[in-house]
Amino acid sequence: MLRYRNWTLEPDVEPDSEPTKFAMRCAVCRKKSPVSVEFEALSRWVFHHVGRNPSHHSYQEIIVRPWRAWMGPMAR
Repeated sequence: MLRYRNWTLEPDVEPDSEPTKFAMRCAVCRKKSPVSVEFEALSRWVFHHVGRNPSHHSYQEIIVRPWRAWMGPMAR
């Protein structure tokens, strides 16, 4: 007899999960900041980059968020 099980995918918020990490990327030249768990470090990188490149006004946030997949109860 075969039984199907449903899988669930969700952000991993368990106490032992990896932290969510962030980076910023310049949309003009594609240079990327170092990865950080603190947004303040990223904003400093953006301000430093735009200070050296006054025409670079557009940025993209890169988020690395831990996720987990787990098997639910047996489907009927």
